[in-house]
Amino acid sequence: MAFVRPSIPPLPLRWAAETIRGALTVAVRALVPGHVALLELVTGGWISQAIHAAATLGVADELADEPRSAAELAAAVGADEDALQRLLRLLTSYGIFTQQRDGRYALTPMAQPLRRDAEVTLRDAVLLFGSPMHRDHWSYLVESIRSGEPAAERVRGMPLFDYLQRDREFGELFDRAMASMDTLALKPLLAAYDFGRYETIVDVAGGTGTVLTEILRHTPESRGILFDLPDVVRSAPRRIEELGLTDRCAVESGSFFDRVPEGGDAYILKYIVHDWNDRDAGRILDTLRAAMSPHARLLLLETILPGHSRPHFGKVLDLEMLVQVTGRERTLSGYRELLAHHGFTLLQQVPTTSPVHVIEARPS
Repeated sequence: MAFVRPSIPPLPLRWAAETIRGALTVAVRALVPGHVALLELVTGGWISQAIHAAATLGVADELADEPRSAAELAAAVGADEDALQRLLRLLTSYGIFTQQRDGRYALTPMAQPLRRDAEVTLRDAVLLFGSPMHRDHWSYLVESIRSGEPAAERVRGMPLFDYLQRDREFGELFDRAMASMDTLALKPLLAAYDFGRYETIVDVAGGTGTVLTEILRHTPESRGILFDLPDVVRSAPRRIEELGLTDRCAVESGSFFDRVPEGGDAYILKYIVHDWNDRDAGRILDTLRAAMSPHARLLLLETILPGHSRPHFGKVLDLEMLVQVTGRERTLSGYRELLAHHGFTLLQQVPTTSPVHVIEARPS
């Protein structure tokens, strides 16, 4: 059976939409005084916290079946009716929820991802990015700019990934948020790249298997190996069993600084290399290079920084890397140089309709 590609809007249409949106954003800001445009940007964090509040309360889940009044919603989520109406008044003005003529509230396309069970859910990502702990790290952005060091390490007294293993409640939220973010890119990835040509696919630092299991569901002839730290993959076998993939997906645990499974035809690193500086990213690449056969392929799933000066998700994500870890977003030439320095030749980069690109490389 052939690789099954999901149907999504064509990439040129996405590029055109992004270009138009960027131009409109610039034009709108040019039409208002500079201090007004700046104030709108500065208070954008309040919008983020309002979205976080709605996700925490579970408002979208309560609207999944039918529209509801403010009184019904307040009773369902345990909130003050007047305060909830004030929250919804703001969010509906941004297209997150809508209010019908009869006064009842309903979901919009932007509200759908706030549901726990949405096909593409960002609920856990919203809960992470709006959490007090995450905000604490961003509060020290100035110090990170001055020192070049991650604020998270300053606040927690240790590197973020070490802290995530110590504070498992926060670590589990982080893991769920990353799995949540994975759903955003799955269909675009599967539509843009043929994973079916690989017999054995190894997902290195693959979390609970969100990406790998979806790939395997669309590549019935392929097998997979999910590899991550023991605490991270502990719940993965149950999920793999529920999806009926036990006979095609194995789970192994360990650290990619020490070893990765051998025998793979493709090795996936999704949003991993960007977490680390060049030295530590190189250590990871060296580990993979040692495990890979000459014919295997390395697939980095990353955001690539563009050369233009317009707003871009990668530019925001780059500051998130500065605040949280030692990593950074890179240009395509930056990835080419990093790969070449550690024994890989970059073969191609495949854009998708999400911020994620597939960077394909082979051992040199």
